[in-house]
Amino acid sequence: MKEPQESGAVEEPSAGGERDPEGQAGIVVRDAISAPDVDGQPRRATRRFPLFTRDTARPEGGGRAAPRDAPAPARQWPILAVLAAVGLGLLLTALDQFRVGTLLIGVALLVGAVLRWLLPDVGMLAVRSRFTDIATYGGLGTAIVLLAMMVQPHPWLVIPFLKDTLHFTVSSS
Repeated sequence: MKEPQESGAVEEPSAGGERDPEGQAGIVVRDAISAPDVDGQPRRATRRFPLFTRDTARPEGGGRAAPRDAPAPARQWPILAVLAAVGLGLLLTALDQFRVGTLLIGVALLVGAVLRWLLPDVGMLAVRSRFTDIATYGGLGTAIVLLAMMVQPHPWLVIPFLKDTLHFTVSSS
């Protein structure tokens, strides 16, 4: 390992073929931090994940969806819009409009996926990484919409292989 330079950076040979900011392979430039570690050695910044995490990072897109001076509901409008649609869908489901209510719930989740994809800051709608949120909201929303359209009696959507699968699993037992 080389000695610290004037800026406090330390050049270290990389083990995994990492590149430094200038694009040179084999050497990684890391900033030295003056706070001592447990054993008294100066702590060095690294790109590696720590063995034990001490904090939880805010998900990307987890900032406020409106300026700080806006009232609280306006700052969290994406999650409130999705929750309002889901709540209305649950109410319709409870009032004996099962198909329409579950369709509304699925569409609300799909709208949540689209909001998470398009908007840079979605407030509390951001739970994990952008990819995970979009995959989760989109996958669950699609499944709920498809199942709501296949509800008996008089399904709006008929998928033949699912009917055959059901008959195969029920008749074979």
